[in-house]
Amino acid sequence: MSVLSGIRVLEFEAIGPAPFGTMLLADMGADVIRVNRAVEAGDLGFKSEGRNIDITGRGRRSVTLDLKRPEAIQAALELMAHADVVIEGLRPGVMEKLGLGPEAALARNPKLVYARMTGWGQGGPLAERAGHDLNYIALSGVLSAIGPAGGKPVVPLNLVGDYGGGGMLLAMGVLAALLNVQRGGAGQVVDAAMLEGAAQLGAVFWGMLAKGMWREERGSNLIDGGAPWYDTYETRDGRYMAVGAVETRFYAELIQKLGLADAGLPKQHDRKGWPQLRAAFETAFRSRTRDEWCAVFDGSDACVAPVLGLAEAPTHPQSRARGNFIEVDGVLQPAPAPRFSATPSATPVRAPERGERGEAALHDWGFDAESIDRLRLQGLGFLPNSNH
Repeated sequence: MSVLSGIRVLEFEAIGPAPFGTMLLADMGADVIRVNRAVEAGDLGFKSEGRNIDITGRGRRSVTLDLKRPEAIQAALELMAHADVVIEGLRPGVMEKLGLGPEAALARNPKLVYARMTGWGQGGPLAERAGHDLNYIALSGVLSAIGPAGGKPVVPLNLVGDYGGGGMLLAMGVLAALLNVQRGGAGQVVDAAMLEGAAQLGAVFWGMLAKGMWREERGSNLIDGGAPWYDTYETRDGRYMAVGAVETRFYAELIQKLGLADAGLPKQHDRKGWPQLRAAFETAFRSRTRDEWCAVFDGSDACVAPVLGLAEAPTHPQSRARGNFIEVDGVLQPAPAPRFSATPSATPVRAPERGERGEAALHDWGFDAESIDRLRLQGLGFLPNSNH
């Protein structure tokens, strides 16, 4: 048993943050059925190549539906009636036009948590406009703070909008709404928007700005690369070390390990001396390879770590000791997190093909053979021989 065992989640196929948020729930044991789009005519869509690399799609079972067909809408509503959670990531109004919006769903299932993932939110002047992670975090104010001094804003992958401000926020909202239902409350809509989630991730910086502790100029603050003791440095072999020696005692250890304790350097918080400090750090780090610096800082509290590549990270002793990465169907990937002492998460299965294991999922959700046959007539599809 995992922490969310017994929670039934119906996920409508989408990309980006909605699948990531659903993955978090599936990793914690939720029983997820993904409603995939119907297979195009002439394409069985049951090829296995590539499904094992769809990591955010792991841990589900699948059915297919062509939601352009009226009878398919009835099948979808019946699935919603058996679910605890519905997750959709379409533009505002699309589910309503299909007849699958919150009003119709909650009428069938008053305890349902109906979770919606968008960029701009369900309302407002931008609600129906297209966008991507970068657009949302740009408008949130957060993107303006990321980048080097004198340079342009830097794209932080799609972690701030899609995943941190999107999928994580969605999953947290779902869990809170489920808890409310379990305490006797009614079902409700969870409106998760990446614009708002990205802003929440930057909450501390608005506090610092109000107190006069944050400058709007990129690369001029304590933890945006402006301070020389909170930055990355190139090593002799062209690799990098990350330095985060904020506290005085950690900074003192950094200086000692770099061999600069007697170099007559400016004080740590002397901004006028930062260029001199940075130059000294750059020279020091270029004197050895990354692995040699790892040996120097081994066991140290100087808050220095190697910048590992994606392929390297799973091999680090800390990740190995904790089992931070697992292999699923031949693909190495992050393990489920966080950890639970009494109800640990199981190793997930790879993302399903369209319709894979769908019939078995319906049986588990309480549909009898007659109901499943009726759903088939309404267009619900399963992968042949997937009843396992």
